[in-house]
Amino acid sequence: MNLNNYIKTGGFGKDFLASVVIFFVAVPFCLGIAMASGLPPSSGLISGIIGGIIVSSLGGSSLQISGPSVGLVIIVYEILQKDGPERLGAVVCFAGLIQIIIGIFKLGPVFRAVSPTLIQAMLSGIGILIFSSQFHIMVDDLPKSNGVLNIISLPEAVFNGLSHSHGRSHYLAALIGILTISTIIIWKYLPGKFKYIPPTLVGVLLSVFISGYFRFPIEYINIPKNFWSVISFPSIKCFKCLLEWEVLIQSLTVAFIASAETLLACTALDLISKGAKTKYNKEIIAQGIGNSVAGLVGGVPITGGIVRSSANVIAGAKTRLSGVFHGVWILGFVMFLPELLRFVPKASLAAILVYTGCKLIDIKALKNLAKLGKFEIFTFIATVLMIISTSLLEGIIVGFVLSLMRLLYIFSHIDIKVEEDSTKNRFTVHVKGGANFLNLPKLAGTLEKIPLKKEVYICFDEFNYIDHACLELVINWEKAYQDSGGKVVIAWNELEASFDKPHLVSKFRNKK
Repeated sequence: MNLNNYIKTGGFGKDFLASVVIFFVAVPFCLGIAMASGLPPSSGLISGIIGGIIVSSLGGSSLQISGPSVGLVIIVYEILQKDGPERLGAVVCFAGLIQIIIGIFKLGPVFRAVSPTLIQAMLSGIGILIFSSQFHIMVDDLPKSNGVLNIISLPEAVFNGLSHSHGRSHYLAALIGILTISTIIIWKYLPGKFKYIPPTLVGVLLSVFISGYFRFPIEYINIPKNFWSVISFPSIKCFKCLLEWEVLIQSLTVAFIASAETLLACTALDLISKGAKTKYNKEIIAQGIGNSVAGLVGGVPITGGIVRSSANVIAGAKTRLSGVFHGVWILGFVMFLPELLRFVPKASLAAILVYTGCKLIDIKALKNLAKLGKFEIFTFIATVLMIISTSLLEGIIVGFVLSLMRLLYIFSHIDIKVEEDSTKNRFTVHVKGGANFLNLPKLAGTLEKIPLKKEVYICFDEFNYIDHACLELVINWEKAYQDSGGKVVIAWNELEASFDKPHLVSKFRNKK
């Protein structure tokens, strides 16, 4: 990059202004996601700094902005509650190393090959869990021990938010939460010149002013006087746990979700930006380095985020420097102005995540899934229910298995329909689906029931696949039927297109 040309063409100014916008978008998310994960707010800011300075510098997407991950909130909270912060740090660090290995072996694009139904179910499940847990925090209450209890106790949280119960001002916290969400929603309907001001920032600043002016007795962000005191390195003893099967599964889960979330964001970003397209393996390596560092210093897991990244594009960013600058601004903020965070109500940050949780539950996408068939809806519901009732990992496994079963069904299910035209002494056989050795008896039985010495047309409508066993059956039956005095016409072009080695079909027929 030519520095003089970069400055003269206004690239530096645009990146600078975009970085300020991203800074104001990122800080509330950094704080809120850390709190939702059960970690100190400062852990989110640490990851914001790493995502900005390190990941943006090394990433394969010049306009992607990385930071704390919404998609990993639930699994991070579960690991933290069960095993503690040191074990969590080791898991995040190891997940980062796995991502680096994935990038080195050029496996990054593999994470794009995930069923849309599974992705949508994962996001919706996470959205429901985030909404239900953060709703309690939005009314200055404590979330329950699991997702099911959080959902069941939502009416109680609503009641607390509407009343002055137990000597606590839950209703004041609820008022701040509603104010924040209302501001975010209303802001989108204002004239275009306001779109450069992040609505989350406006919501938080308004809540700070109202709660401070009226001195609401609600809970506020608690930041230590020495910000860097929160950094805690996992002990060597803790890293020995990486040999345990459970920790390996946790690390693989974090690496998988972080990689999928990042690359999906990259794909979406490539569609809305005019810059260079993403180098997926390079991006995964950068994300892995960021997560390895975050795990070592007590940060939350890092991914690329479409909210931050799209804000970067809308703000007019030209290069990766906008992401680097925003990390520098967060670093400067925590070094010189951390006391300002003590005026931010927890309810306001929780409200942002309540709103985010609702946005993750994409009703429009669910309607599109319904058009694809009942099985897709079944997979979606089963995955979401499993995520809510057990954990994110179990839910993903169930969704993946169901998607795989669906795929196997498509390629193994066969539908055969025989039509008789008595006036022309003709039989037409329509074959749909896929033919393999498992359904060979059905195909053979249908063909053998056709009366001899007739004219038979075999059409392979909407055919997906045929294996060697079924292909041999069709060819042998054709020869035997014609030898008996019948006539057979087969749509060989359609059949060859469904065989894994179409050029061998004609050779195989000639041998017969």
